[in-house]
Amino acid sequence: MLDLGLFIIRLVIGISFFAHGAQKLFGWFGGYGLKGTGGWMDSLGLKPGVTMALFAGVAEFAGGILFVLGLFTPFAGIMIALTMLVAIGKVHFANGYWSTNNGYEYNLALLAVAIGLALTGAGRFALDAVLF
Repeated sequence: MLDLGLFIIRLVIGISFFAHGAQKLFGWFGGYGLKGTGGWMDSLGLKPGVTMALFAGVAEFAGGILFVLGLFTPFAGIMIALTMLVAIGKVHFANGYWSTNNGYEYNLALLAVAIGLALTGAGRFALDAVLF
């Protein structure tokens, strides 16, 4: 049952990060693409904005795919965790803990999941288990 639980966690979190990365990179799922996201990142002081949007988008998109597959899970967890650290530091921390105030509560939960899976592994239903 543990392996099934890890798979469900990887699936939900991975798909979510894949989609957020696709929003940043390609404008899919109602996103703004690199140019729009880059402008927003510039306004946060993350410069150059388009380059930072590219880095964040690739980390979320690739990290999400790797998470779903359970492939290079520690690396995928680090990619996801880094994007959450930046989101907390640049967007949410100043608003306090609670997500109802645009705080960092949700981002911290995602950070914990990413680090937790990076440390524990992806489980039996993962490409890491087959390949390594």
